[in-house]
This record gives sequence, C-alpha cells and structure tokens, in this order.
Amino acid sequence: MSGTDAAIRQAVRDRLPSTIADLSQLVRLPSVSWNSFDPENVVKSAEAVAELARGTGIFDTVEIKRAAIEDTETLGRPAVLAKRAAKNGRPTILLYAHHDVQPPGNAADWDTPPFEPTVKGDRLYGRGAADDKAGVMAHIGAIRALTDAVGADLDLGIALFVEGEEESGSLSFSNFLVDNREALQADTIVVADSNNWDTETPALTVGLRGNVKFTLTVSTLAHASHSGMFGGAVPDSMLATIRLLSTLWNEDGSVAVDGLTTYDGETPDYDEEQLRQEAGILEGVTPIGRGSILSRIWGQPSITVTGIDAPSTDAASNTLAPTTSVVLSIRIAPGQNAEDALQAVEAHLRAHAPFGAHISLAKFELGNPFLVDTSGESVRAAKQAMADAWGVEPVELGIGGSIPFIADLVREFPNAEILVTGVEDPDSRAHSPNESLHLGVFEKSLLAEALLLGRMNAQTSGE
Repeated sequence: MSGTDAAIRQAVRDRLPSTIADLSQLVRLPSVSWNSFDPENVVKSAEAVAELARGTGIFDTVEIKRAAIEDTETLGRPAVLAKRAAKNGRPTILLYAHHDVQPPGNAADWDTPPFEPTVKGDRLYGRGAADDKAGVMAHIGAIRALTDAVGADLDLGIALFVEGEEESGSLSFSNFLVDNREALQADTIVVADSNNWDTETPALTVGLRGNVKFTLTVSTLAHASHSGMFGGAVPDSMLATIRLLSTLWNEDGSVAVDGLTTYDGETPDYDEEQLRQEAGILEGVTPIGRGSILSRIWGQPSITVTGIDAPSTDAASNTLAPTTSVVLSIRIAPGQNAEDALQAVEAHLRAHAPFGAHISLAKFELGNPFLVDTSGESVRAAKQAMADAWGVEPVELGIGGSIPFIADLVREFPNAEILVTGVEDPDSRAHSPNESLHLGVFEKSLLAEALLLGRMNAQTSGE
C-alpha cells in the first residue's frame, strides 16, 4: 500500500463522523423537486451543497446555476457546479450526484420521520439518506480525504456537478450540459447514483435499461351512459382498456410486444428466494417472465401500469365510462433505441385496440439504455479501487432501472469514460418508505472513490 493510499484510508476513518453529520443535515432539507412541492426547499439544498463544496478549499469556482427546461423558457431546479482546472498533465474527473429527493409518501408508512435522519443499528434512515444525498457526500468526503492526504494544491482536475431535479425527470439536464460544456469537460465521469451487490460486495454498474413512458387514453363513447340501460351492448372505455392492456403480456408475464428486443449478457447467480426477500413478494405469488431472474431485470423489456385515471371505489356509480387513461412505463433492454421501442409499443396498441376503441398517446418521456465499454483504463482503475477499499472483487452489475440522462452525457462527452457507482445496497429501499443508508457500505464506497481520486492525481492524462 502506498503512503498516499494509507493516508487516505486514515483520513476517511477520521472524518467519517463529521461526514455522516453533514449528510444528516442534508437529509433534513425536504428537497423534493416535484412541482407540487415547495421549490424553496430545493434552493436551500443547493445552497447547502454549494457551501460544502466551498468548504473543501480546492475549487476555483463554485456556482449555483440553472438551465432552461427543454423547448421552454422556464428554468429548471438549481444545480451546483464547482470546478478546478487540472495541472501538470493530470486528467480531469467529473463527479455527478443529485441533491433532490423523492416525495416522502404516506408518513404513516415510515418507522421514523422521513426528514429527521435516524440511526438504527448500522443504518441511517431518512428520505435521500441513500438516494442520492449519500452520493453527494461520497464525493465531498472523497475530496476531503484526498486533500487531507496530499494537500489542497492538487494536480487533478475535478468538476463537481450536483443536479437538483433528477427525481422529477432531469428536464433541464440536456440544456445544462450544453450551457456548461467547457466547465463539465472531463476524461472520466463518475455517476454516484446506483447500487452495490450487497453490503459486503461492491459493484460497478455496466448496464442500464432505457425507459419509454407515456399516457395512454382509450375512448369509446361521446359521453357517459347508464350501465344498466346500455351495459352489455355498449363497450365502455374501462372494458376496452383492460382488454387492450392484457395484450401487452404473455401468460407468464413476459412482454408480448413485437419489436422490443432483449440483451443477452452474463448474469451472476441470483435465485428466486433472494428475489422474494429483496422485492417483498407475498407468499403464494409467483415471479413473472422467463429466463434467469437477473436476465429478466437487466436484459429484457418490461411494461408496468404505474397510474390510472378511473372513478375511485368510493365514488363508483352505475356508469359506462367514456374515457380511461393509464400511464405506461416501459423499460427497454440495452442495445435498443427508445424511439424505436416507442414505435413498436404504439403499433401494438393500435393493432390490438378492441371494439374499434379510439386511442391516443401523450406526455412522452424517453431515455436510451446504457452499456459500458469495460475495456477502458478508468474502469480498471475504479474496479481496483473498489477491491482495495472493500477487500472483495467488485461485481459488474446490470440495473433494471434507468438513468436517462446518461445518454446526454454520452452525446455531449463521447470521449469520456463513464463510471456508474453508488452507495446503495438491496435493502436501501430508495423511493420507498424507510429509505436507508448502510453506514458500512457508505464508508467503503467513499474510500473507493477517494483512492481512485488519489491515484488519478498521481498520473498524467492518458496513462
């Protein structure tokens, strides 16, 4: 172990209590970026992150910036952008995370207040404790450890980009990259917003599914009619919607849409019992799909109905509904273009609309999948840093979820190596009640990033 590596390890240990305290302060800020929540909380969160960046003492500039939402003049949520220039031939690394969070949901579903960070056992509970304020603090903590070890006069170039609207769709992300391309230019990009295999095994995410999301509206009547007077002869929109949706899946629950492709990649061992435990599948309920379990999640498409506009059970009346709307969320396999996937799903829906029902699609969100070229030097360096920090070789992980903005990073910075890392584990429950961060995972993830920064600081660009 080099002297710098040893000094970084010691600095991570020494600073861990204060790093967790700073993380807890961030968690106390209810920085939900959805339009129905107070935007001032996102502003306060950005200000807190900017202050943490300034406190490292290494950045030439630290700014809170906004960009216009695509195709509008409306500004998105505030992001933090900090930069220091590389010196003496060293490379530049861009560190990404986001400071906004999901809504807390029903407070009654939480065991502790969602915005009051609470340590229970080896976990810190709170909304954003894992996703992704821990990612923010992994970057800040790694920079602090590096400066403790080698001083603040680094040769490594570092850009820190902490977004403020990832949980609400990153609607201004693309414009932000264009507006700030020079400041964000880097040889390596670290996106700290993913998962680890478990609490003892690190992971580098090398594959992400893309997403296609839209609202489907099915109409059969010009106006509502009495279900007793006309039921049995008149096709109501709910019937048509149910029949149409049922065509999207095979009997085993796998997707039945022609034109949606699969990706045939190797997957680690992962059995049904682990799936049941991690996903909370009820006793007697069977998993869906075909092939290995992880291939279903990482390399095959999925379609989920995530919302429906229909009369509530409390407000139900004897009425034939003229129109029904649902939100469809389609995850697409690495290697497929999101536009092509949308066309395939739309063609299927139009071909299978029952009873001549009228259908329309609106409110589109598209994101391409991502597949890492694992042959690059930064990938090798990151995996070695993970192995040294955790004491275990990392797993190359696929993720069933999507990070659509990575396609924007690839487009704007085609020569940069992109590393998708994270501080979460399968029990973190990001987006769910009782979200939490495993503090041991946090320490090892922070150390891995700090070791990577230290080693990059000692190399010349292109080594």
